[in-house]
Amino acid sequence: MERPNPETPYVRQLPLGPMKNFVYLGGAAGGPEAFVVDPAWDVPAILSAVEADGRRLSGIFLTHHHHDHINGVPDLLRSKDLPIYVQKAEVDFAEALRPFASAIRPVRPGEWVSLAGVDVQCLHTPGHTPGAQCLHCRGAGLFSGDTLFVNACGRCDFNGSDPLAMHDSLFNVLGKLDGSTKLYPGHDYGDVKVSSLERERKWNPYFQLRDPAAFVKHRMTPK
Repeated sequence: MERPNPETPYVRQLPLGPMKNFVYLGGAAGGPEAFVVDPAWDVPAILSAVEADGRRLSGIFLTHHHHDHINGVPDLLRSKDLPIYVQKAEVDFAEALRPFASAIRPVRPGEWVSLAGVDVQCLHTPGHTPGAQCLHCRGAGLFSGDTLFVNACGRCDFNGSDPLAMHDSLFNVLGKLDGSTKLYPGHDYGDVKVSSLERERKWNPYFQLRDPAAFVKHRMTPK
């Protein structure tokens, strides 16, 4: 991914693992620190990227609890004392987060967290999981985890998933954000690696299904 221009916050996209995950680093432009979003698969590669960019890690954001988004957390915590920001609803639901309980800082829907020199709003976007969140980084864009992909949205057939909640998250939470907002998805599933909300609203088939019943039928029909 191209390095950001000096006027915008720092974002680095790291394609890692066998499931086409994107791990992200973020922070203030030119700053000394970085946060990491959904650290998984290759912690040495994550730490090497942080070091190469002349930064140090100051915290972790998790969009949700699934293994392919959190399996790097134990290794990170063994080497660094880092806070982990997760929606309270996810903490309450997910047994997979229990091993990190002492590091977790539960956040409420819409809460702002200042980390690595930037302000990040933790938007509660249930559907894929009960406490899924998207991270709206002021000036940088939206880290959408498994809620919204390029031309797709997250699955709703897991334990705790809810397709009606996914519809609400897309239309009534993400739908309120400015269309120019850059979209940084949690997986490399589309024709581009970075999109925008305007592009997704125009071309993503799930954004064409405003009727909740039609959305649920389409999302829950085996592909």
